[in-house]
Amino acid sequence: MTFEEMCLDTRIMRAIAEMGFEQPSPIQAQSIPIAVEGKDMIGQARTGTGKTASFGIPMLQRINPKDKSLQAIVLCPTRELAIQSANEIRKLAKFLHGIKVLPIYGGQEISKQIRSLKGGVQIVIGTPGRVMDHLRRHTLKPQTVDIVVLDEADEMLNMGFREDIETILGQLPEERQTMLFSATMPKPILEIAKRYLHEPEIVKVIQKELTVPKIEQYYYEVNPRKKNEVLSRLLDMYDPSLSLVFCNTKRKVDELVADLKGRGYFAEGLHGDMKQSQRDRVMNGFRNGRTDILVATDVAARGIDVDDVEAVFNYDVPQDDEYYVHRIGRTGRAGREGRAFTLVVGKEIYKLKDIQRYCKTKIRRQPIPSVNDVAAIKWRNYWSRQES
Repeated sequence: MTFEEMCLDTRIMRAIAEMGFEQPSPIQAQSIPIAVEGKDMIGQARTGTGKTASFGIPMLQRINPKDKSLQAIVLCPTRELAIQSANEIRKLAKFLHGIKVLPIYGGQEISKQIRSLKGGVQIVIGTPGRVMDHLRRHTLKPQTVDIVVLDEADEMLNMGFREDIETILGQLPEERQTMLFSATMPKPILEIAKRYLHEPEIVKVIQKELTVPKIEQYYYEVNPRKKNEVLSRLLDMYDPSLSLVFCNTKRKVDELVADLKGRGYFAEGLHGDMKQSQRDRVMNGFRNGRTDILVATDVAARGIDVDDVEAVFNYDVPQDDEYYVHRIGRTGRAGREGRAFTLVVGKEIYKLKDIQRYCKTKIRRQPIPSVNDVAAIKWRNYWSRQES
């Protein structure tokens, strides 16, 4: 189905054309016609498949621009995703005059958000914690909400937002449209769907091609006590100008950053416990090249959009097969080549085999480079630079 066949508002069609969308993605083609009818819906698709437009387009079709009251709430796991979604929906609403979209999240002055809300906003896109803050202060009026979207629902649950989500949904009118989007469908997500969605239509899109062909993927079997040393050798040997290192926990991010700095690398960490001002400072440093190595958790890395990342290191094997795809997709962008390295300890090799099957990809085993190997390559690179 094309966008034209969906009989969309001509002003939205004009915005879609200006944004350069020629054909809807599979999730958009299947979900937009259902959502336009006002039905509840569950959409399962991985990140980067165009989910924002899947709910943004039908939402805009139903918003009344003359009514300044709150009509739609979108819940997102992170500040970055809230801003990203708000920007995309604003672009889709470019020719729908009178529609206001506001991202609300922790780390930004709440008084500024309250002032914006008082001015009249039809669509709020926010993190559960900050939406709860506004509900408590009565600066968000839930009784007029007609549409609610849970975006990246599995991530919100992973971050411990289940109670907040259920509290928010419990305060909204029963007569409403609820759309839930998630890359995975664990039991808690299904429980929320059963309790808060009314006879939902289910749309499931599984991509066949999950990895970028230009990314070279390698793994190293390592002793857990030698992981930092092996990572250092790989950084020295390949010498990427910008690299991302993924850890499974916030604590490990902090420990690894301290170790890398102690070894003389320009490294910074990014995770959910950091204040927004810290996160902004770290991201600006990475984008501007003052930081060569960004060490992050999966959730904190959502919304990172840097084209020049030459290498991704999985310091920890990801817990979820899907995360592997998200991680390595940060390199090899815009037609460039990229490399992905995974450090494997003991029985994690079986997890890596699952990932290979899931991604239909080949991750090649490599011997751990010795100190002499690294020194020889550094020496060779030094002389090649002298000659050029």
